[in-house]
Amino acid sequence: MARVGAYCIDRWEAALVDRATSAPLSPYYPPNAKNLARVHAVWQVERLLLGSDDARRMPLPAVPAVQRSGAITFMAVSRPGVVPSGYLNFYEARRACENAGKRLCTEEEWTHACRGSAAKKHGYAANYQAGRCNVFRPLHPAVVLHGQASLGHTDPRLNLVVEENLGPLLRPTGSMPRCVTVWGDDAVSDMVGNLDEWVADPSGVFLGGFYARSTTQGCEAKVASHSPAYYDYSLGTRCCRDAAVTPGPTAPAP
Repeated sequence: MARVGAYCIDRWEAALVDRATSAPLSPYYPPNAKNLARVHAVWQVERLLLGSDDARRMPLPAVPAVQRSGAITFMAVSRPGVVPSGYLNFYEARRACENAGKRLCTEEEWTHACRGSAAKKHGYAANYQAGRCNVFRPLHPAVVLHGQASLGHTDPRLNLVVEENLGPLLRPTGSMPRCVTVWGDDAVSDMVGNLDEWVADPSGVFLGGFYARSTTQGCEAKVASHSPAYYDYSLGTRCCRDAAVTPGPTAPAP
């Protein structure tokens, strides 16, 4: 984690693992067993009804054996070079952080951390720079797979869509080295773009913008129009925790 004043924030967006075994969970499905089963069953059928012939032939991603069992305690981890977990609702994001001994960041903490020590609107600079972060991508995965951007946002294949010559729409954590916000000698990656990130507002608020969101608002990008139970391919999180208090020097005995 990176130290930001009185609290710490994950350097990278959350990926989920099983707490007991550390086995990674699929980032392409909800971690909740009931939601996962529903999504998998629905898209076994729906994928054959929507989009082009090529899109219909694209299989669903595999579900790891540990996740199929349903007997897991999912936990957020912060690591570079992994696919961050989408398909999180607010409650699952909060639980994933709590199961890691952390918590969701407040909106104020998240925005403050995103701006960096220089308090820049986009973290990396005061003004938007196209291509600096994984946001405002012209290709929408639902258009590729379903023919319309508004259709089928729980399809487990959406974050697997690849843009020709530019790679996957959803990038591994920390893979855009210029998309960082600096705190002293430390840095936090991908707070703008890649996935939207839930924060600790029980009414349902997520920040930062995801890769295909047409936003140039940087750290000020905010959506507050969904229920906290809402989830789709674009929704992930990262965690915060209070910084450890370092005790001051002990006064000498009289």
